[in-house]
Amino acid sequence: MLETPKNYAAAVFSNGYEFSQGTGYQLPEYPFVEPPEIASGEVKRHAIVIVGGGITGLTLACALAQYGVKALLLDEDNTVGVKGASSRGICYAQKTLEIFKRLGIYERIAKKGVQWSVGRTFAGSDEVYSFDLRQQQTHSLSLQPPFINIQQFYIEGFLVEQLCRPDAKDHPVSLRWNHRITAIEQHADHATLSITTPAGSYTLQADHVIDCTGAHSPFRRWCEASVTAKKGDDRWCIADVRFKTPPPVERHTWVEAPFNQGRAVWQHLMADGVWRIDYQMPPDANPEEVSREDVVRARLNAQFGRELEHDECEIVWVGPYAYRSECLDRLRHGRVFFAGDAAHVVSPFGARGGNSGVQDADNLAWKLAAVVQGRAAPALLESYHHERHEAAQHNVLVTNRTARFLRPADGVERLFRAAALGLARQHLFARQLVNTGRMSTPNTYTRSGACRPGGGSATQNVAFAWADGSQGDLTELLRWAGGRLLLLVFGDVPPATAKRLRALSVQTDVRCVQVAAADGKATALEHVRDIHGHLRATCQIKAKGPAWALLRPDSYIAASGEHLDASLVQALAVTMGAGQ
Repeated sequence: MLETPKNYAAAVFSNGYEFSQGTGYQLPEYPFVEPPEIASGEVKRHAIVIVGGGITGLTLACALAQYGVKALLLDEDNTVGVKGASSRGICYAQKTLEIFKRLGIYERIAKKGVQWSVGRTFAGSDEVYSFDLRQQQTHSLSLQPPFINIQQFYIEGFLVEQLCRPDAKDHPVSLRWNHRITAIEQHADHATLSITTPAGSYTLQADHVIDCTGAHSPFRRWCEASVTAKKGDDRWCIADVRFKTPPPVERHTWVEAPFNQGRAVWQHLMADGVWRIDYQMPPDANPEEVSREDVVRARLNAQFGRELEHDECEIVWVGPYAYRSECLDRLRHGRVFFAGDAAHVVSPFGARGGNSGVQDADNLAWKLAAVVQGRAAPALLESYHHERHEAAQHNVLVTNRTARFLRPADGVERLFRAAALGLARQHLFARQLVNTGRMSTPNTYTRSGACRPGGGSATQNVAFAWADGSQGDLTELLRWAGGRLLLLVFGDVPPATAKRLRALSVQTDVRCVQVAAADGKATALEHVRDIHGHLRATCQIKAKGPAWALLRPDSYIAASGEHLDASLVQALAVTMGAGQ
């Protein structure tokens, strides 16, 4: 039974969150419930313990619950966000939105969040170039938009509500608030966690521990995890502001803002009419000084060219930020898995922090579920490190390049930026050189032992027709697979092959579906129609004739081929950890 009351959603989300000037966001607080172990003294064993109830830990918990896997989530706080101190991440990219669609919260995010289409980039007082995303979306097959802007605490709250919804048949994931981990001991077949709460201390055991505690994770020290890190002197002040007369719903980026001493500024809209404005500060800036309300108001007055009255501009929250990059050299240490900021920290250019954490959770959840339920070999879990470490290294590389463009070193780097900005004013080709952040995209896995030839790439959430003619999408098909592998067989399926597929579904951990063309013959018991060829396209099937694609529960392609032969059997085994 969940410790969060079932009336939580009605009490909080029906009216949304409240704002208080100068004090930040007023967020919900969840009750502490004394765990039974304190009174009984019993040391209970859990298959999975998630530590940290931020966006990564809650995504992992929600995914495990969808797979029907029991888990325990412990959080040292009693709310979402950071005790009302900040809104944190705000931009969620297409791949992450597809994950939230599978978890059942996308519609709420889309309703509450904000999409913008026009972006303008300035250097000094000049507009270097602009773009309209509505003219660039024709290539995307996904039913989700390129991104949605929404404060991170909303998503965390939606995830808590999804875990606690009263209509759920069961609640496999238990949430415990105000639980702080003070130590961990690892043994051959389990880990022991020491926990302190307002009611006292106790210990529990876990087969697997997932650290989602963030950039200041104590598990790094306890596990003696080595980290590759780079800390620069780039300083920023982030202000969340609401205007009585709001600016146009566009993203504005100044590489050299004349109202900010020639330093960079970002301005874009979030939910509730709140604008996120990021000001680049001098490298020796005092965090307390640059975050004072009167200093922020002076900065806003300079930006908008006049003195804004207090009732014209509400400062919801202000916080200093120092950008850095960190990546653990190993994302797994014995029984402990690191995810989200606990595993890697990147500068927020391109929204690669929170998005990467959500995708860490999505990657690890189906593997843990398969191993805990006895459907996969324990060796499958090692692929989490190989895949998400590769993604983390790529994100560090991309964000560090942006950081160097926005704070170039004297000499070649500064000369390159000046040349790029100058050329971009007149030449289309040079605009791609203006690096104000490369939007988060799904990473391709090239080092994974859980992918065969033709695999390692992400699919998009595309539309097709169910057998009855109604529209479906890939996220629904993956949910139908219930955490199993999904084998899509394209083209005609002879009766003998259909029989083999039915047997395969019974004998292995895979659900088989025939993907028939609009005018093709459907012979398999389970089939859909790829009327516009979008399923074939997203699975990267080049052959016009018969083919197959093996999809993982995280919507990645494990393998593909043209013949239902031994290569498919081998792909099934490898994807589930055999031989790794």
